[in-house]
Amino acid sequence: MSIQASKVRKGNTIIMDGEPCKVLEFQHHTPGKGPAHIQTRLRNLMTGNSFEHRFRPNDSLDKADLEQRDMEYLYSDGEQHHFMNTATYEQIAMNEDDLGDAAKWLMPNLKIQIEFFEETPIGVDLPQSLDLVITETEPVLKGATASNSNKPATLENGVTLYVPPFITEGEKIRVNPSDEKYIERVKD
Repeated sequence: MSIQASKVRKGNTIIMDGEPCKVLEFQHHTPGKGPAHIQTRLRNLMTGNSFEHRFRPNDSLDKADLEQRDMEYLYSDGEQHHFMNTATYEQIAMNEDDLGDAAKWLMPNLKIQIEFFEETPIGVDLPQSLDLVITETEPVLKGATASNSNKPATLENGVTLYVPPFITEGEKIRVNPSDEKYIERVKD
């Protein structure tokens, strides 16, 4: 499938030199003199290398044909992260470089989408939100109900993020893994 460069957005995957590249950043520039252009920052999903590329707005780009499969995270052996296809029970392994920032959010039995390009796993799509227990945070400050000063909290998977001051250790919270932000408390 082909798209115009002016329609490219962050998160799209396009084909450059025969390999899939994810759009990390894009900006549409219309200078006072000269033609408009699209400045992008891309990551080659096969090699992991990031680079910048400039397109003309009417350049035709090929959108990558990615297949998504439902998988379940099983375990890490220190070098590879192992996943199982929930329909066929087929197992695959991916390394830290393939997973990027998503690796720190993986926990046993987590259901996720793995992206495949020509039968090769190239990345993961984490859920929009995850429910996790806080294992360590500062105690609740008396009278701190709705303050703008958040405090750090460590989650059961080892990730540290900022939470409101009324959150306590042992509480379950909902977080957005893509931007590493607290969403809300989870009532059991």
